Amino acid sequence: MNVVPPPIKTDPEQPSQSMYADHVTVYPKSVDGPVRRVKWAILFVCLSIYYLLPWLRWSRGEGKPSQAVLLDIVHRRFYMFGAEFWPQDIYLLTGLLILSAVSLFLVTSMFGRVWCGYACPQTAWTDLFMLVERWVEGDRNARIKLDHAPLSLNKLARKSAKHLIWFGIAFWTGGAWIMYYIDAPTLVREFWTGQSSAGVYGFIGLFTATTYVLAGWSREQVCTYMCPWPRFQASMLDEQSLIVTYQDQRGEPRSVGKRHDGNTHLGDCVDCGVCVAVCPTGIDIRDGIQLECINCGLCVDGCNSVMKKLGLPPGLVGWDTLADQKLRKQGKPREVPHYLRPRTMIYMAALGVAMAAMVVGFFSRPTLAVEAQHDRAPLFVMTRDGGIRNAYTLKLTNRLATANFDLSIQGLGNADLTVAESGVAEAPVLHVVGPGDDVVAYRVLVHVTTPALENGSHKFNFVLKNLQTGKIATYQSVFLGPGIAN
Repeated sequence: MNVVPPPIKTDPEQPSQSMYADHVTVYPKSVDGPVRRVKWAILFVCLSIYYLLPWLRWSRGEGKPSQAVLLDIVHRRFYMFGAEFWPQDIYLLTGLLILSAVSLFLVTSMFGRVWCGYACPQTAWTDLFMLVERWVEGDRNARIKLDHAPLSLNKLARKSAKHLIWFGIAFWTGGAWIMYYIDAPTLVREFWTGQSSAGVYGFIGLFTATTYVLAGWSREQVCTYMCPWPRFQASMLDEQSLIVTYQDQRGEPRSVGKRHDGNTHLGDCVDCGVCVAVCPTGIDIRDGIQLECINCGLCVDGCNSVMKKLGLPPGLVGWDTLADQKLRKQGKPREVPHYLRPRTMIYMAALGVAMAAMVVGFFSRPTLAVEAQHDRAPLFVMTRDGGIRNAYTLKLTNRLATANFDLSIQGLGNADLTVAESGVAEAPVLHVVGPGDDVVAYRVLVHVTTPALENGSHKFNFVLKNLQTGKIATYQSVFLGPGIAN
């Protein structure tokens, strides 16, 4: 017999509880100190490279783009200063991604999330947007007061000015990103004269919107909820990783007020909350390692400024390893950080192998190549003289200057070649031109007058020779025809 459970009684006067907590706006307080100055310097360098690099010129000769770094999708080329990459070099991109990942693993295992705290694009633009916010609306207390104040002309003017500047930065950020794909001066001229394509306007609008939303509105929520790296970092850290920590054996028990000689039972932490106020993600470093901590170290500057005012030694909040904290609690001296340990040595070995493979792959890229694709229909044609003709589409890749080439056959006996519909007579050697820094296709006919094909096929090589340099490229293909009975 099915038993129906009784209905759950609820108190109508008690409000229902939500499964999700409301977002609490973080108002980071400005702070000055060595860490903040280092962050400003890194921010300036990173943003300067991003905004100015598309305008850097690089001479590559006539007919080639003069932008130093350009991903030319239309012509399928990636230019980076003196290096030029083709679609065939996609394996180098794979190697670069592996290098980046392993480098991030190595740095994180040694120094925690310094990438997140100093060089991540989200951190860089969020810092820039918060700097504008402080310029327009004031520091932490002034911004809190302004947000809770009723709407007025002063509030409307400040909010409008802030968002207008944010939008300008986001717009220039989106435009600068497109400049890595289109020549920068050309893009600016065509954009403002209405000559750019709809795709250009669309992508600039897209990147403008994402920068404005992520850096201006989402901020720490991107690092906490959207970025997957905080979930991975736990597997990279160990007791020897240098991270931002709170010296609880020195700071506890915490209490508000100045320290005097008679209050020896109190810790150095005065519970001022500065470490929380300056944190861009709004966490309390005194609670230990947390998912939201980006290891920026601004809490170090904030705490040290308070310690200086109280006449106490700095370092209550600072960079340390969990192993050293454990030794301090035991009253033992601090150890030198162990940077060479099994975890980091594995990362270093993987990094070395990947770098070596990248270098070898880069310098061993062929400057000359030939590829052949056999026509599918018909597979072969019988000629009046009793011979057999096969058709191929040859792709000649020449990374160097325009040159003349000889194309011949190796391993097929008395074979003649000609270019289809060219009117050139068949000959054992075919003369072709290979444009410089380009790929050219020829439809080549291979004619064998006295075929001797077992099982209807015979392997042979196309041989391409540069008449100027003497360099040779080969490609193995197959010649098809009717089988000959034994």
